[in-house]
Amino acid sequence: MKTPKELRAEILRLTRDYSSQVHRAQRPGGDMEFVPGETMVPYAGRVFTEDEVEAGVGSMLDFWLTLGAEGEEFERLLGEFLGVKRSILVNSGSSANLVAFSSLTSQKLPPEKRIRPGDEVITCAAGFPTTVAPIIQNGAVPVFLDNDPVTGNIDTRSLEDAFSAGKTKAVMCAHTLGNPYDLRTILDFCERHDLWLIEDNCDALGSSYTRQTADGQVQTQLTGTWGDLSTQSFYPPHHLTLGEGGAINIVKSMPLKVLVESFRDWGRDCWCASGKANTCNKRFDWQLGELPHGYDHKYIYSHIGYNLKPLDPQAAIGRRQLEKLPQFVEARKKNWQYLRTCLDSLGEFFEFSLPTHAKEWSRDGFLWDESGCRTDPSWFGFMLLVRPGAPFTHTDFAKALDAKRIGNRMLFGGNLLRQPAFVQLRQDRPNALRIIGDLSGADRIMNEAIFLGVYPGLSQKMLDYVIETVRAFVRAK
Repeated sequence: MKTPKELRAEILRLTRDYSSQVHRAQRPGGDMEFVPGETMVPYAGRVFTEDEVEAGVGSMLDFWLTLGAEGEEFERLLGEFLGVKRSILVNSGSSANLVAFSSLTSQKLPPEKRIRPGDEVITCAAGFPTTVAPIIQNGAVPVFLDNDPVTGNIDTRSLEDAFSAGKTKAVMCAHTLGNPYDLRTILDFCERHDLWLIEDNCDALGSSYTRQTADGQVQTQLTGTWGDLSTQSFYPPHHLTLGEGGAINIVKSMPLKVLVESFRDWGRDCWCASGKANTCNKRFDWQLGELPHGYDHKYIYSHIGYNLKPLDPQAAIGRRQLEKLPQFVEARKKNWQYLRTCLDSLGEFFEFSLPTHAKEWSRDGFLWDESGCRTDPSWFGFMLLVRPGAPFTHTDFAKALDAKRIGNRMLFGGNLLRQPAFVQLRQDRPNALRIIGDLSGADRIMNEAIFLGVYPGLSQKMLDYVIETVRAFVRAK
């Protein structure tokens, strides 16, 4: 009879053999036969090898299911990759946004910094709804700025118009499709008015931003490391996956860690790690709220919180994904550049996306503006705007791609103010949000934008098929 150790080794060996045969399509570069028009070309998806499958099965054999040692190690490694104080795992990117924002409503913050119901938070109109939803869910007022349709990002020209002294408390928006927004302008604005900055980095893991500091030094950092808090998503289409999952990054201020963990973990006041019981050394010596002195600190709740932890097997998978992240990022950049080069002749019909601070693209690189800032996106997608004079709409284009089994997406919710939920909110509670300007850029994104995949699971044959399909579609018009 085999020992448990021998059985485990045999199970994991067979797991790797099984995965290497069954999951070839999910390997980097799409290690499978591709049949144009029959094989689906996804816009995004899981990319993994037998390493991740072995890690997940191995963790399940241990059967420590709730967040534990694997989660702690993943948090440490992600924090090291980004260069932040700490990363804290949650069960989705949307939960990460909810917990990050909620933590800034804590009564433990200085009164002038705490976000209260009725306070305002600057964001942008086009994007994914769960970047904005936590603002509303916490009773604050989102102030919507327009988007630059070429970068997809917040148009920073109206920041001062959006500011309301004594009411504006934060800026919260996403780096669209991996393209960093104008961090120099937003950081200057936040510093001038003492505002929080939450970076939704869910689509931009591995992107970087470069600016010149006041003393002339050149400063380059990854996105997700410039604000006070940032968020990640590990849903399968994203830069790495845990199946479901997300993270909140504590960029500079470690006291925020306690608040983030409290809102993630039921709102509890205790900060003991799982399996520990008296980190504060006064478990039965607190007096908080109207509880009796000495009430068990593990069951004291200072916030109205949630339970949003992922599972430890997910983190085990994530650790293997993190090892591959640098090559994933490079593949995304390479695929974006290949599509841009091969579709350049179609500029009569499409306006192509540009990185923030770039004025134009050429085969030799980008021509940058005079700000001294640069961006290096870890692209989530390849966005095009169908020009208003084109003989087809972006919906026509999307349908044609679908018919050829080429995955594509609009820019998420488009102009969110046109979505049914926000139309109803404005009818029910007109003061629940504010709008700056006419949002014409967000409307252009809604009416013209579409993006194609650049993720690391695409093979050269898939990319060439996408390019030829787009060219053929335009030729037929």
